[in-house]
Amino acid sequence: MSSKLQAPRGTFDVLPADAPARQTVEDASKRILEAAGYRRIETPAFESTELFARGVGEATDIVQKEMFSFEGFSLRPEGTAPVCRAYLDHGMHKLPQPVKLWYLGPYFRHERPQAGRYRQFWQVGAEAIGSDDPSVDAEIIVLLQALLDELGARELRLRIASLGTPASRAGYREVLQAYLREHAGELSAETRERIDLNPLRAFDAKDPGTQRVMDDAPRLADHLDDDDREHFAQVTDLLARAGVEWEHDDRLVRGLDYYTRTIFEFTSDALGAQSGVGGGGRYDGLMEQLGGPATPGCGFAAGVERMLLASEARPQPAASCDLFLAWESSERADAFALATEARRAGLAAQLDLAGRSIKGQMKQADRTGARYVAILYPDGTVLRDMDSGQEEKVERPGVVAGVLKGRHAL
Repeated sequence: MSSKLQAPRGTFDVLPADAPARQTVEDASKRILEAAGYRRIETPAFESTELFARGVGEATDIVQKEMFSFEGFSLRPEGTAPVCRAYLDHGMHKLPQPVKLWYLGPYFRHERPQAGRYRQFWQVGAEAIGSDDPSVDAEIIVLLQALLDELGARELRLRIASLGTPASRAGYREVLQAYLREHAGELSAETRERIDLNPLRAFDAKDPGTQRVMDDAPRLADHLDDDDREHFAQVTDLLARAGVEWEHDDRLVRGLDYYTRTIFEFTSDALGAQSGVGGGGRYDGLMEQLGGPATPGCGFAAGVERMLLASEARPQPAASCDLFLAWESSERADAFALATEARRAGLAAQLDLAGRSIKGQMKQADRTGARYVAILYPDGTVLRDMDSGQEEKVERPGVVAGVLKGRHAL
């Protein structure tokens, strides 16, 4: 006897009971982002592996450990590089800048599953490409906060920092590498391996020994140039004017190499240790890494499952049913035809599909929340108002019109 098949570890099924909450995320994203001029874009679920190696960074955990790759392609682990690839492929530089785009879809990472983090997960994201103005950074942050507030995310904190430009970061990188080599014996093996390729990731290490070393590590904020500091000051001033509270975190790093200047993350204290909900930042050098001209950009991404986990539980709306068709066995064809007519007229209509008795069909109509029930007998049709309990005999051709009239009278 064969064993029961189950979904792969790290994936999940979206059941009908889960769908309304996820639809709320999509509806809120569309309303908030499109009101600010962002238009929806969809990219393929898999892209060239080289896109992520060049864009995200070969030294990142994402590229080294977490991608599902096959024959030169990879399931997308994040959304920014694919959107930038699409921007280049479709000549969007010819459009008025910045080009403002948003997306929602599944992404994939081969990492240890935990609460709200899966190997297949959904993200909503937004990208503003083609302007280096600090107001772009501030707008991206404000829009993500608006979305999280709309969804009822609890105990939010916004952490923000500046990574500077690659030029201003180069000198700091050497200082940090020297410090890490001096304390190599106290670092985790993984952090020691990253000293040459990606030393800033040491700030994100989880082992206690490395964390103690990083408490006294030199800070990037002390090595930024005047332009970097001015850009960061303008971003934070705009956030203050928008009433957004933030805290500067000079240990903040993101797991992608393309970030420059502004980086940020929203966390929820309601989630415990794994508190990240969404974040992003500026990526002014990414287009060049992908083979395009120098083009600034800034964006955010937030996990749908993480946002819902951080949000307050909300009562879910019951399914709407304007008309339920109940029928005795000889009237099935007419019931089917009436249901089709009702749907074409814009009504939410259902009919019994399980051969229940009339009594059983009335119970099913209650379960669907039907506003009206038409009961088809061999000798006539009865239309029942489920709110008042009143019934009237009607001609079958008048059933749909009667329901429409009653609905409009409400």
